This record gives sequence, structure tokens and C-alpha cells, in this order.
Amino acid sequence: MQHNTHGEMQAIKKAISWKLFILSYLFVEGSCQDFGGGQTQFICTSVPKDMDICAATLQNSMPGEDLKTTVMQLRETVLQQKETIMNQKETIRELTSKLTRCEGQSAPEPGPGGRRKETGIKNTMGDVSRGPSDTLAQLSQTLQSLKQRLENLEQFSRNNNSVQANSLKDLLQSKIDDLEKQVLSRVNSIEDDKPGLRNETEQRGRVESTLTSLHQRITDLEKGQKENRPLDKFQLTFPLRTNYMYAKVKKSLPEMYAFTVCMWLKSNASPGVGTPFSYAVPGQANELVLIEWGNNPMEILINDKVAKLPFIINDGKWHHICVTWTTRDGVWEAFQDGVMRGSGENLAPYHPIKPQGVLILGQEQDTLGGGFDATQAFVGDLANFHIWDRKLSIGEIYNLATCSSKAQIGNVFSWLESSIDIYGGASKWTFEACRQLN
Repeated sequence: MQHNTHGEMQAIKKAISWKLFILSYLFVEGSCQDFGGGQTQFICTSVPKDMDICAATLQNSMPGEDLKTTVMQLRETVLQQKETIMNQKETIRELTSKLTRCEGQSAPEPGPGGRRKETGIKNTMGDVSRGPSDTLAQLSQTLQSLKQRLENLEQFSRNNNSVQANSLKDLLQSKIDDLEKQVLSRVNSIEDDKPGLRNETEQRGRVESTLTSLHQRITDLEKGQKENRPLDKFQLTFPLRTNYMYAKVKKSLPEMYAFTVCMWLKSNASPGVGTPFSYAVPGQANELVLIEWGNNPMEILINDKVAKLPFIINDGKWHHICVTWTTRDGVWEAFQDGVMRGSGENLAPYHPIKPQGVLILGQEQDTLGGGFDATQAFVGDLANFHIWDRKLSIGEIYNLATCSSKAQIGNVFSWLESSIDIYGGASKWTFEACRQLN
């Protein structure tokens, strides 16, 4: 586009130069006289500076009518040439403006204060100057590096089945998990912000294919290790807000006149971490729900009655939280990291938790076992989810938060891989609560 514009401008300049030459010639010819027969000669006559050239010519030579006709023709020619020049100047200005805009497309426009505006799509890798192609290419290179490291790990594991090899596996699993979250978030960002960039589909497919391959190979490596791992040493990961990613507890809850719910959570989602768990029964979708959505504080719902909880957990760190409740007077207490942060009463007093319901992790139910809303989905990691049908003491809760050997497991629901099913892309990873405290 720049090349064509430059050529047009050169052609216009040549045309203007040529026409200016003709115009100057006509002016000279209009002020001079033609004499002779076979060969044309021009004799120029001096004219006072204040005198009109054409009038002087009239006085000095040609017959009046012929001279008048010639002068009129010359004046008409001059006017036409003048109009042509003005039109060509306007054309030059338009072409120059277009050329400037074309050249300007390759650089960001100046923003307020002389700073350049950001034109790249902000990505989850923290580089706003890169476009989608550059960022996905960077992710592809990172995946290739991880793939090579995984191959080295496989060889190392075959040659030396040691504790160090298992440690390397865990580290690589963590890095691949984090990378997958970044890729998924990046792809969703591209689709939301730039719906026209469909040319990224092929590269996205390659990245996702590589991730799938890496996950499969990690799974193969873990088969032997998983058989020896305790069933409670795992965490659930929900990397994105969706209406299809969740875990379902295989059995229902019994009728309860008191309860304690405890778990480990890690999230940096904003606004709100979402819904760590929800329990629905026929006729009441909000029988027992823990939720933090929008800019609201975390809340506990019992039979649609609400109490606001003083938890602050969306800092990307692991936190241990517990909520206790008794039907008598609806008394509740909230603990974060082993310390009581708040308490209250009149939360659904004298309403027992009903049995025969559905317990979901990661989503809020609008209908029994379904009706999920992506805006209320949990984003982050969840582990060691336990339920008791009594109110635990402050000491018991402290033992849970500090990984004491005296800590108990839930008598209504205890955290075991065999007790839940996962759906929609939620994943399981090895988790050691006590390791998070070191």
C-alpha cells in the first residue's frame, strides 16, 4: 500500500512540473510576437513593470481582433491550468494523508502525556506488548521444553527409582498444571477480546494436543505411585469459571441438627472465589451452601437463610476454614487458619439439615444436582473437605488447621478419592496439607 501511494505521488509531481513548464511557455509566448515566413522567430519587447503584458502586446503588434482572441484563449488556458493545479494539490494532500495513516498503522498512537497506547492483547503471562500469535508461540516453546524435561524424567525414573525422581515428578506436574491454566485463560481471553482472530485455532489445537499428551504421560508415570498413595492425599483443581466443571459426592447427607464443615482452600479469583460446595434437597436448592460471589463477602446459607462470614482467602495462598452450626437458636461460628473470626445466631434456627440431597463441590445448584451458573463457580484448589454431625471444639479445629496428629476426620463425610466423581475437566493432584505449612 505504501509503494503504490509513493508511485502515484511521483507521477503527480511530474505532471505538475510539465504543466508548469507549458504554462510558463504560454506566458512568454503571449508577451512576444511572431514574425517571418518559413522560419518562426520571436522578438520580445520590453514592457514597463506596471503595464499589463497583454495590453502592451495589443499596442505593439497583431491586429486587434486576432490579438483579442489569442489573449482570451490564453486567459482561459491560464484559468484551466490554475484550476488543474489546485485540484492536483488537493489530491496530493489526500494521498499524503492516506500514506501517513498507512505508516501509522505499524506503530501505536500516542496516548495521554505522549505515552503510546497499548495495542497488544493483555495475556495471562504478564506481557501486554505481545499479540496473540507471539504469546501462543511462547507457550508452545515452553511446552516443548517441558516435554523434553519429561522425557529426561522418564529416563531418570527408569534408571533410578528414587525419592528424588518422585519429587521431580511432583514438581513437573505442578508446572504443567499452572501452564495449562495459563493456556486456557489465554485462549479464552483471545476469543472474548478478538473474535475475529480465528487464524489462532490451528496453533491453539497444537498447544492443547501437547498438553493432553503430557497429561497422559504423567498419568502413566503416576500409575504405580498412585496405587501406594493414601486416598486422602489429593486436591481438586478448578482452573476456570464454567458451568460444567465440578465434583459430586457419591452419597447424600443424613438429617443433621448440628454440623461442622472444614476444608483447605486456595484461590486468587476476583471478584469472589465462587462456591466451594453446595447441598440441595428436593424442593430446596439452597439447603446448605458456602459461597462468595461478586463483591459480596463469603456467606453460609441454610434453608435460604444467610450469615456473612469474615473470611479473607482470595490471596492465592492455602487457608484452612471451618464453619460450625447448631439448630438450637441457629448459633454459628467461623474459623480461619485455626482462629475464630466471627460468630452469630438466628441462622435458620430449629431447622434440621434435610437428608436425601445432592452434595456438589465447585458449583452452586439452582436445581437438584444442576442449574449451574458460571459466575458462581469456584475457581481454585480445594482439599481435605470433611463434615461432622456435631459442633467441633476450638481445640479440635485448631488441630485440623495445624496438622496435629490428634486431628479427626469427618464422621458424615471424609475426604477420600473413592468418595467423589469429577466432571468437566476438574482435575486431581497430590496434596499434603502439612507441607503447605512449612
